[in-house]
Amino acid sequence: MQTTFTLAQLMNPQVAESERILRACVHCGFCTATCPTYVLLGDELDSPRGRIYLIKEMLENERPATKDVVKHIDRCLSCLACMTTCPSGVHYMHLVDHAREHIEKTYKRPLADRFMRGLLARVLPNPALFRFAAVAGLLAKPFAPVFRAAGLTRLAAMLRITPSRMPAPPADTTGVVYPAAGARRGRVALLAGCINPVLAPSTNAAAIRLLNRHGVEVVVAQGEACCGSLAHHMGREDEALAAARNNVDAWTREMEGEGLDAILITVSGCGTTVKDYGFMLRTDEAYARKAARVSALAMDVTEYLAMLDLKVAASAPRLIVAYHAACSLQHGQKVVRAPKDLLSKFGFIVKDVPEGHLCCGSAGTYNILQPSLADRLRDRKVANIERLQPDVIAAGNIGCITQLATGTAIPVVHTVELLDWADGGPAPEPLAELQASWPETAAAGEESRTAAHAVETVGKSV
Repeated sequence: MQTTFTLAQLMNPQVAESERILRACVHCGFCTATCPTYVLLGDELDSPRGRIYLIKEMLENERPATKDVVKHIDRCLSCLACMTTCPSGVHYMHLVDHAREHIEKTYKRPLADRFMRGLLARVLPNPALFRFAAVAGLLAKPFAPVFRAAGLTRLAAMLRITPSRMPAPPADTTGVVYPAAGARRGRVALLAGCINPVLAPSTNAAAIRLLNRHGVEVVVAQGEACCGSLAHHMGREDEALAAARNNVDAWTREMEGEGLDAILITVSGCGTTVKDYGFMLRTDEAYARKAARVSALAMDVTEYLAMLDLKVAASAPRLIVAYHAACSLQHGQKVVRAPKDLLSKFGFIVKDVPEGHLCCGSAGTYNILQPSLADRLRDRKVANIERLQPDVIAAGNIGCITQLATGTAIPVVHTVELLDWADGGPAPEPLAELQASWPETAAAGEESRTAAHAVETVGKSV
């Protein structure tokens, strides 16, 4: 793609990077086939190629964002399926991130929109505030249909995805070291995060148990907090970079202390951002090198587990698992095989979900800010999953787990919780009640189902 940026514009490193990305685009349109919003709406401006044109015109001419441009950029999920499909290597993620920052600086949103975005940016990264909001949401949840009927669709969406159980009580795990069982084979940091401690503390607990049993010491670094991804994807770059610097400092202290083999993340949306810290802070002289070092050590928990020579201690129930590949994991981090290989190794029968490249509609705060599109994507994803008739759905991202759970009665569980269970840990909460009703043959493996579905194992996955 030809560009007409001036030399003065290109002195800005952010503009220079976006210009390089724009030049890589050859207008082929391959991205349209895998873009969820284009698949749903059929509008070229709601495809990556269309958004690229809008961003190019806006940045080249140094124009403030317009209402129409904002509409189409806001509809982007940042699922990054387009990057997986693109034959030219267009780094759409960095381009749309730049566009969102430009929008945040040049466009005045309607008051209700500003309020909702400000509320999300303030509450979600703060576990204490988020826990309070979750309790309030639980109490107001029955009124979600009323709010929806009144046209308050975002508030209704927020209530609908609020879990129907009390959030976990406060528990500050930062600065805690979880020692390895037996001889220490490795030492890793684990991101506690901001959403998981409230909605799903069992996920990190399962990861810690599993790692400890296999000789890996786990530390939750003192001072670490939200990774900044939620603010980053809303264009609130100053907040995102402050969060990134905070975590870089926390993990650098551990690296320079007892050392780290890896920085593990159990929320793939956070993992994609942490792996991008080196780029985000590349122009910060005080942090560029440290951030690059952090990004190099960052791994999804399944990436690290796949590197270990794990000896499975117990036999998993031969459950059929529909593996939902979170977009941030399969497209953002290119982690495709590891979760499925591990589930298969631990005894589960793994099935790939049809149209697995399409987003479920969670996408950080997307299911709140764009509830209509998010619901359509969720329903499409759930329909594809239910065709497989699985016992359980596995996913590696709390956003996806929460989103899918609102659309199906099939239990949705984090991949690492299934692995921990198969390795002798407790049954994941969504499966605990079901486990009591399973026949004893389920624990040893149902031969008839295994034979019928053996061809669906991860070894046959694409």
